[in-house]
Amino acid sequence: MSGFGPAFLTSTSTSFFDLVSSLRPEALPATPGTPQSLPPEGTTVLAFRTADGVLMAGDRRATAGHHIASRRIEKVHRADATSVIGIAGTAGLALELIRLFQVELEHYEKIEGTPLSLEGRANRLAAMLRSNLGLALQGLAVVPLFAGLGARSARDPSPVGRIFSFDVTGGKYEEVDHHAIGSGAGPARSALKRLWHEGLDTETGVRIALEALTDAADDDAATGGPDIVRGIAPLIRAVGPDGEQRVPEDEVLAAASALADVQMRGEATP
Repeated sequence: MSGFGPAFLTSTSTSFFDLVSSLRPEALPATPGTPQSLPPEGTTVLAFRTADGVLMAGDRRATAGHHIASRRIEKVHRADATSVIGIAGTAGLALELIRLFQVELEHYEKIEGTPLSLEGRANRLAAMLRSNLGLALQGLAVVPLFAGLGARSARDPSPVGRIFSFDVTGGKYEEVDHHAIGSGAGPARSALKRLWHEGLDTETGVRIALEALTDAADDDAATGGPDIVRGIAPLIRAVGPDGEQRVPEDEVLAAASALADVQMRGEATP
């Protein structure tokens, strides 16, 4: 971002967000304005712990009122090498928030020479949400889901999968094993309660994520399940010892086809 000049070199803050807020506040995504039409909104995103870390999945549908605005929106993104972020709510603002959050983490690491802790990353995200409160009160809310590998506790630094949810005021809440956000969160959480268990591998986790999103799509018109005909698969990302990785789309579609075959035959999923 240009226009900072000497202020960039003399700044003592490790926060890129604070730097932009003080020097170029108009460049932030939370610029007040009145929408001329309904903005696209995205749902549903879920996350749960696995044997190696965490897995996050999101459907690809965005809606504007009763209309489908997009069938291919990406709601789950890499935050950095060991964490992922998913969004529900006003799609345009949410995607800008993700991009700004990614730069925020890069900026901190460049200034400090070390990555921010997972808890610290969640706190920074909460602060950014609080700055968007004015737009949230106007109905342009953004609600993220954040997960990654972090220290188990202050006394135990061993890495473990952790999940954080937020509200529109910037409230931060750590979830235990799994969570879901968006308009399809209710049926997705019910499916996760039924299907999740300790020690999940990534392959089993992909199947469980697909089944939870399919349940959400059955009950929520704003949630799109796997679209095998169009070749549109939910976006799934996993974080483990090798870092953050996106599950290949062809693997997700193959798992979705297998799940659909089982459901059509009326069999219980394994």
